[in-house]
Amino acid sequence: MKPLFLITNDDGYYSRGLQHLVSVAGEFGDVVVMAPDRNASGLSTSITTSRPLRVHPVGNGAENHFACDGTPADCVKMGYEHFCPRRPDIVLSGINYGSNASINVIYSGTIGAVLEACLDGFAAIGFSVLSHSPETDFNACTPTIRHILQQALLHPIPAGSALNVNIPRLPANQIKGVKVCRQAQAQWVDSLEKRTDPIGRPYWWMTGKFVCDNPPHDSDQYALNQGYVSVVPIRPDFTDYAAFGSIQYFEK
Repeated sequence: MKPLFLITNDDGYYSRGLQHLVSVAGEFGDVVVMAPDRNASGLSTSITTSRPLRVHPVGNGAENHFACDGTPADCVKMGYEHFCPRRPDIVLSGINYGSNASINVIYSGTIGAVLEACLDGFAAIGFSVLSHSPETDFNACTPTIRHILQQALLHPIPAGSALNVNIPRLPANQIKGVKVCRQAQAQWVDSLEKRTDPIGRPYWWMTGKFVCDNPPHDSDQYALNQGYVSVVPIRPDFTDYAAFGSIQYFEK
């Protein structure tokens, strides 16, 4: 039996990145697509609890393609519970426009879907490319996606774990290789810029700057800066194990 991939994203069903990932994954197995019906970037692992969710078929007649009016995490739950013919072998998310390396994993709906899959006991992979351009050449990502999927099928990712894959914005023949890395320490320096609408009412717009100075050589950001694809293994465990020894005085 062919492997089954459940595929979602956070840029919405009609994103070129999602369509490209569906095409490449289809070379390796069967596909069910359950993606947001609109852009849902920045929603992390949020779920919808205040209203019903609705799903409709999409894809110009393509079987097993659906759009949901929920979040990326909702789409994962909806997809495997109600629309997959059998248990998915791997949940895929992406291809995201823009980096999800380093601290971006906290905010990303692409990675939120991946972490939801982990919580539900699935292996998962999130794909992102370091470009926000509508003209992004997703064909340059194809060799990387094929390699990652081949290896994930040959050497299964542990259930409840995931891979956060980021691809440089380079032609395929200029990508130097793939590096398994740790997450770099970085931050977004955010600012809420105050503006005024045409009738004089104030509003605020989130702006920000990504800061990651001198990333360590074993980190995702360093690998990307050097022209490598970064692969960071992740899981939804926020425990700070290194802090155990320094906070023992809280025990009584």
